[in-house]
Amino acid sequence: MVTVLLLLAASAILAWGYSKAKPFGKLGILAWLQTVVLMVPWLLFFGFSAAGIYLNLAGILVLVISSAGLYIYLGRQLRAADREALAAQRAQALVEKNDQDTTRLTVTGGTPSEAKSGEASETVEASSQRLEATATAAADSKQSAEQASVQDEGKKPPIPPEDLALIEGIFGVDTFFRTKTVPYQEGAIFKGNLRGKPGETADILSQKLATICGDRYHAFLLANPENKPVVVVLPKANGPSETTVAQKVLAVVLAIATLATCLETAAILQGFDIFQSPERWSEVVPIGLGIVAILATHEVGHWVLARKRDVKISPPFFLPAWQLGSFGSLMRFESILPNRSVLFDVSFAGPAAGGLLSFIFLFIGLVLSHPGSLFQLPSEFFQGSVFVGTLARAVLGDALQADLVDIHPLMIVGWLGLIINAINLMPAGQLDGGRVVQAIYGRRTLIRASAVTLVLLAIVGLFNPLSLYWAVLIVFLQRQPERPCTDDLSEPDDVRAALALLALFLMLLVLLPLTPSLAVRLGIG
Repeated sequence: MVTVLLLLAASAILAWGYSKAKPFGKLGILAWLQTVVLMVPWLLFFGFSAAGIYLNLAGILVLVISSAGLYIYLGRQLRAADREALAAQRAQALVEKNDQDTTRLTVTGGTPSEAKSGEASETVEASSQRLEATATAAADSKQSAEQASVQDEGKKPPIPPEDLALIEGIFGVDTFFRTKTVPYQEGAIFKGNLRGKPGETADILSQKLATICGDRYHAFLLANPENKPVVVVLPKANGPSETTVAQKVLAVVLAIATLATCLETAAILQGFDIFQSPERWSEVVPIGLGIVAILATHEVGHWVLARKRDVKISPPFFLPAWQLGSFGSLMRFESILPNRSVLFDVSFAGPAAGGLLSFIFLFIGLVLSHPGSLFQLPSEFFQGSVFVGTLARAVLGDALQADLVDIHPLMIVGWLGLIINAINLMPAGQLDGGRVVQAIYGRRTLIRASAVTLVLLAIVGLFNPLSLYWAVLIVFLQRQPERPCTDDLSEPDDVRAALALLALFLMLLVLLPLTPSLAVRLGIG
């Protein structure tokens, strides 16, 4: 049922995406094809699974690698087409500028040669025009601010007129050509035409804004609902805030509670309650600390990349859970991110580090498993994950056909770690997976992905209360996308896109169970 819903949702997204991309011509179609290439491995794998066709790990890797290669090729074609469009736009801007210069010379009755000989007088005239333009801009800004004040009487005015006049001076014909200023909440939206590269333009505008206004405002280069570039300037007060003392205390309390639930999970796996039998604490410490090590590695991954990218993040707010030891943690950005590549790097680093350690534990645990190991699991238990079941079949072989399978404790720790990191990679809100999707595909795609994820979690929650609990947690705590970056237009490179594809694909392989027909083909149970 879940597989069919995934296929239907993916097909609907692709059809809707094509209808939206077609009006943008070659650029739109290339971008849509990249989306198709990213989704093809999922569609093929789950389509074959629904039909009872088995794909081994080699086949899965071929699908993922081929998809990544095609994505990189299409990305190069897209950038080449984008450079052509940008060159044409700059040429048009140059033609318009030359036409304006020609018109000015005609009105003043001069010729190009006369303009050259009268350079000094033209400089004086230009200075006078700039002064006049500045005064006009100030007057226009004051008028627009007064109009906004009349329309929103009783509300705090957006940006003071004197500041707005200064801010309008940061734009230029070679970066962002402003055509209209619109009050927005406590800031302003500047509409116009992007004339330079998004990253370079965002840096130039931020530097000019800091020069004239200090650190009182932040500038964001992003796309409006019509998918056209705009610049949004907001006061510093609207930016991210630092973690308060009370929040830090809460983080410590949650960390202690998570340590307790990790130990309790280890005890439950061994058939007793640590709180009722505290004298058996030594039996739960190895497994409990194994889960804690995976959680800590996840957070260290975030911290290392955040420090490397000069980004401030909050301490982790762990989510204790009796079933897994923990659901992972919540983390906030305490500084504005410069671009979506940084958003991807910091968000991806956590589950990458935690997932890698979990896989190492899982693999070593499978290799060390032998008759007489601490745990005996029913063979049907391995049908709960496509990834774990396939890997266990490759390592343990025919042992999975027995009713009970002897398993080393590290295998259980690794499996729990994979689940914890996988649920944090779900493409929803401000989860790590949601931030990865926002970084690679943008805020709109994340909003749609979040809706689909929550619907699927609600459906699965009818059979598994754990999924419903996680859906409720996302809705109340993490449903909103991350705030925009300073440069929210520049997309991350193809390597990051391929890593995102691999991470999301592995997340599904870890969380989705084997179909009965696929389990029979694998010889599990």
